[in-house]
Amino acid sequence: MTDFPFDIVAFDLDGTLLETHHDLGTAVNHALTLGGFAAVPIESATDLIGGGAKIMLRRAIDAQGGCEDGRFRELYKAMLGYYGAHYADHTQPFPGAIEMLDELAARQVRLAVVTNKFEEFAGGVLRALELYDRFDCVIGGDSLGKGKSKPAPDPIWAARDRCGGGRIAVVGDSTYDIKAGKAAGVPTVAVTFGYHDLHPHNMGADAVIDSLGELVGVLRTL
Repeated sequence: MTDFPFDIVAFDLDGTLLETHHDLGTAVNHALTLGGFAAVPIESATDLIGGGAKIMLRRAIDAQGGCEDGRFRELYKAMLGYYGAHYADHTQPFPGAIEMLDELAARQVRLAVVTNKFEEFAGGVLRALELYDRFDCVIGGDSLGKGKSKPAPDPIWAARDRCGGGRIAVVGDSTYDIKAGKAAGVPTVAVTFGYHDLHPHNMGADAVIDSLGELVGVLRTL
């Protein structure tokens, strides 16, 4: 038995557990170049992440005047194909991620990934980094069907069910994560690193942390 206050912790992936912007940005630039658009600086890709790959590419193209829907679909398909072959070229866990996951597992906490990345890509990245088996479930943006990805609460509820039920907390870096947790009626933690669409202290999370090493202690206070 454990006295830890949560049975399950659900993590966002991009910008929360994993630093993925280099591989995502490279895939976006592959599609932009094919479409005759200017490539974006890789570091600026952090401003595009959130909501899934389609939204990411749409933001990049719209910033350069946009394109017609048929052409966008072609470029989106090309982006997904490229990313599927290169999603773990540079991606790595954030500092402290492995130690934090170990610490939660030692407390018998079940672990989930809830991401808007396609489930196939999320699972592939985690397997490539030898992290997949640490999680009781991985829920992607396409796992539950249209309209049931973050910020909807459905993937949080699904993670709780698939992990066997109990008290769950959500950890993420964007409003998609915090809104999903709030809609699901569960405690939320925002991280100050990662890829924000709003300042972490303005997201309405129940707690904010500067590093993953702080998470276990903060969860004890919620």
